Amino acid sequence: MAHDDIVIPADTGAVLIVDLDAIADNFRLIRDRCPSARVGASVKANAYGLGVGPVTRTLAAAGCESFFVATLAEGVYLRKIGCDAEIIVLNGPEPGTGSIFRDARLTATLNSLAQIQTWAAEATLGHTPAWLHVDTGMNRLGLGADDVDAILAAPERISSLAIVGILSHLACADHPGHPMNAAQRTAFDAVRDRLEPLTGPVAASLANSPGVFLGPDFHYGLVRPGAALYGIRPLMDGPNPMNQVIDIYTKILQLRNVDTPMTVGYGAAHQVTSPRRIATLAAGYADGYPRAATARMEGNSMCAFIDGQAAPLVGRVSMDLITIDVTEIPVELCQPGQIVELMGPHVQVDEVADVSGTIAYEVLSRLGARLHVDYRGGVR
Repeated sequence: MAHDDIVIPADTGAVLIVDLDAIADNFRLIRDRCPSARVGASVKANAYGLGVGPVTRTLAAAGCESFFVATLAEGVYLRKIGCDAEIIVLNGPEPGTGSIFRDARLTATLNSLAQIQTWAAEATLGHTPAWLHVDTGMNRLGLGADDVDAILAAPERISSLAIVGILSHLACADHPGHPMNAAQRTAFDAVRDRLEPLTGPVAASLANSPGVFLGPDFHYGLVRPGAALYGIRPLMDGPNPMNQVIDIYTKILQLRNVDTPMTVGYGAAHQVTSPRRIATLAAGYADGYPRAATARMEGNSMCAFIDGQAAPLVGRVSMDLITIDVTEIPVELCQPGQIVELMGPHVQVDEVADVSGTIAYEVLSRLGARLHVDYRGGVR
């Protein structure tokens, strides 16, 4: 998305532009790919750092009726700000929290026999709904094969519970050809068949963002995309079908001329080999720009952009500042106050993540609180 009206307030160093309409379009794109399934949305971690209130309201207006969060606190907050849809808490209940789930009308995910016991003891008033999470190979949360055997041997463990769905989580869906995808789907079908005499025909959910693109065999009744809604590529290979959602712009604070044998930044990490012009930007890793983007990259091509022209990052990203080489850019475009693109039309969040040795999920979720957020479109 291109913007000709970027304003960075004087009291901040950078602005995060969130295109809420693009998020709604991404939701509709996924819905079109899953005509036989409902499409929920993962909005945990403050909607991956983009603001759970505006994002959730926008998605609800686009037709989303189920939202997934990680923690009870996230679910309670989402209900407090007016979300009236189904809210599913993935990490499950702790002892003493059943009444909170019930009063906030939150749906728990039961990940272990201990959580099932907690739920049975505390949350049966009002038949508060819950999902069962079965592990099919991820080996993080979820009921293992021994746990399922224990439930089948003692059906009273869940007979009093309002089980409304069974879910699992794909480990390698961003690589469509990985054999674990089919293995997990087979395991998921098998455990659902085993549990159905106890639960009845309940909803099923397996597909995360990349799982959506594995085809209808993985969609079941409910898909739960997260990253793809926010513009992150769902598959590691091939073009990204999702709309770009964020841009980050900062401004130049200072321009200086440097020459040999000078260095730039902490650790004297960048050695100047000829006369250069260096611009210092008003953003750093405290604003969410990864420090590793330059810690790894001497000789790499990571760039910021001024008026569409590339300016390589040099030296190390520091807490509040980034330095770029603007020697090849007209000097009149490099003066203090000049707007600079850190992520946007020329730099995708996945590119920044790749250079930094991380994933775009982490880049988005760590965007700093100092960023001025400018929402465009959607329902705010």
